[in-house]
Amino acid sequence: MPHDESRPAADRSGAGAEEGLRRSAAFLVDEALGFAFPAALRAAADTGVADALAAGPATPDELAAATGTDARNLYRVLRLLATRAVVAEDERGRFTLTEAGQALRADVPYSVRDAVRMLTDRAFWLPAGRMTDCLTEGGTAFDAVFGMPFFDHFAQDERTAAVFHVGMAAMSEAENAAVAAAYAFPDTGTVVDVGGGHGGLLREVLRRNPGLRGVLHDRAHVLAGHRLDDEKEIAGRWSTAEGDFFTAVPAGDVLLLKRITHDWDDDECVTLLGHCRRALRPGGRVLVLDAVVPRDNAPHQAKAMDLLMMVSLTGRERTEADFAELLGRAGLRLSRVLPTPTVLSVVEAVVQN
Repeated sequence: MPHDESRPAADRSGAGAEEGLRRSAAFLVDEALGFAFPAALRAAADTGVADALAAGPATPDELAAATGTDARNLYRVLRLLATRAVVAEDERGRFTLTEAGQALRADVPYSVRDAVRMLTDRAFWLPAGRMTDCLTEGGTAFDAVFGMPFFDHFAQDERTAAVFHVGMAAMSEAENAAVAAAYAFPDTGTVVDVGGGHGGLLREVLRRNPGLRGVLHDRAHVLAGHRLDDEKEIAGRWSTAEGDFFTAVPAGDVLLLKRITHDWDDDECVTLLGHCRRALRPGGRVLVLDAVVPRDNAPHQAKAMDLLMMVSLTGRERTEADFAELLGRAGLRLSRVLPTPTVLSVVEAVVQN
């Protein structure tokens, strides 16, 4: 059809606007369906599909027999995972675990199978479904779903506590070596890993810095799962200290807080950081190892993690300016921010003069 120059410009722009709205509608519907992917990823993690694929390509029937699952439904899950290159389907209907999907296996270094299960656990999943409540009422949705705050629920539900601590250890494992290598630690002194979980980060710091000693600080039930004694290379250079970091922390020359501050609101963080400041020996440093949210529109893991903090905990992810203000309230000064090859940065703080 020839272009009608007599058609009013307003009509032409109206047609273009209508097409734009159709594209917007299709885009938003696709985005609304996006939650099906982490559900499928969790199902694969729960059933050990990635481990069953370790030996090579397999059909859904073969995988179902190996994992005790329903073949037709398993195929439907794998078909969606293939759209994000976690697995790939060939022309014979066999599935292969891709390079991107390897860390879903339980038997490989840096496995995130337990981390996937943690991030998609009902402790995050159910409150996320009530995110609107956070906007209309403020605060977290977790209390309304579970009847108590996040960490109080931990104290009463061993299953949730185990999922969280094992999942956090798995999530951290792929980060620890890179984070430990990104900072020039002193040649001698004591490093305290505050709320250090199973000790993965402290282990890496001590391995790379043979003149340092380390203290792993956490609650007793968490320390029971530590893995520091697995490393002969650091034998005799570490100890554990039971405690609550909202009460006090052990003294040291470098205090580490990895993925801790984002769990807590500003006032709680000021209390914690105040204890860290008082525990620092002269010339010491506090290293907050957390994501620093960029001030742009680009995708960033911290922007998604921030919403999990919003719906389930009292904390949030923070910008560099947020950290500077928070540290200042605790009597500390942000001295520099060092990027690492991971999503985390090293936010270095010293005592204010």
